[in-house]
Parts: sequence; C-alpha cells; structure tokens
Amino acid sequence: MRVSVILFALAAALAALPVRALDIKPLVGGSWQELLKEHAGKSLVVHFWGLTCAPCIAELPRWAALQRERPNMAIVLVASDPAPADLDAQAAVLNKAGLSEVESWSFADPFTERLRHDIDPRWRGELPRTIQVGRDGTRNATVGPADLRAIRNWFDADVGRKP
Repeated sequence: MRVSVILFALAAALAALPVRALDIKPLVGGSWQELLKEHAGKSLVVHFWGLTCAPCIAELPRWAALQRERPNMAIVLVASDPAPADLDAQAAVLNKAGLSEVESWSFADPFTERLRHDIDPRWRGELPRTIQVGRDGTRNATVGPADLRAIRNWFDADVGRKP
C-alpha cells in the first residue's frame, strides 16, 4: 500500500514537469517583423514546416545536420500548423530530429492567412517553404524540400559579401 502511494506521488510529480524542453515562440501579427529585426544585418534562413507535411518531417534531420555542420548559420524554424497548435507534438518532432537548440516559432493566430501575408503576400500555405534573408535584407523564397547545398553556397557567399 505504501509503495503504491509513493509511486502515485512520483507519477503525479513527473506529470507536473513540463513536457516541452524547447522554447517555441508564438508567431502572431507583428512577430515576423520582430524576427527579422532580431536578425538584421545577419544571413538568416527561415524554414517553414508543419506536423501534417510528410516531406517537412522527413527533411528535419537534414536541417539538424546542417546546423551541426554550420553552427554560425542562423536557422529559424517556423511550424505553420493552424492555431491552436499542438506545441508538445511540435517539440517532440523537433527533439527527435535533433533540433531542440534551434530557434523555433509556431503560428499562434487562428487567422493563418494574415500571418502568411505578413511573411510573403504571395504565399498560399505551400510547405515546406524556405526563405533566405541576406545581410542586406534581400529575400529569396523556395517551396519544396530544401536544397541544402544551395543554401550552404548562398550562406557562404552572403557572409563573404561586403556590406
């Protein structure tokens, strides 16, 4: 009996611990400009993914490998699942892929069209999507699984370019 009480107390204490080990920031109106401002003057790669996007999930480990290979490359991941998002599921996928240390955001506004329009007025929600933001603020968006070799080349050229 006493063992059962101890086990129950232990289970209750463990259940109270946070499930999410990483900080997923809420992306709401104005967040995109905030994100760009935080990374202004630096080469930045923003990758949009979703829990229901099989190609997105499949390529996340490649993003983890790129981050390990290029720790100086600013990579931001944005889960564009409709709000309210399952942050625990997003965190579990990112942790499993080895991306727990990468800056992560998640759509937190139920009006996802407004968020997508803030990011790129031509974006209709296709995933995966990657936006490269140069140190000078120029942007290049691509849809589909990312060509990480092209991203490496772009990053090296952008970092090496004189401001």
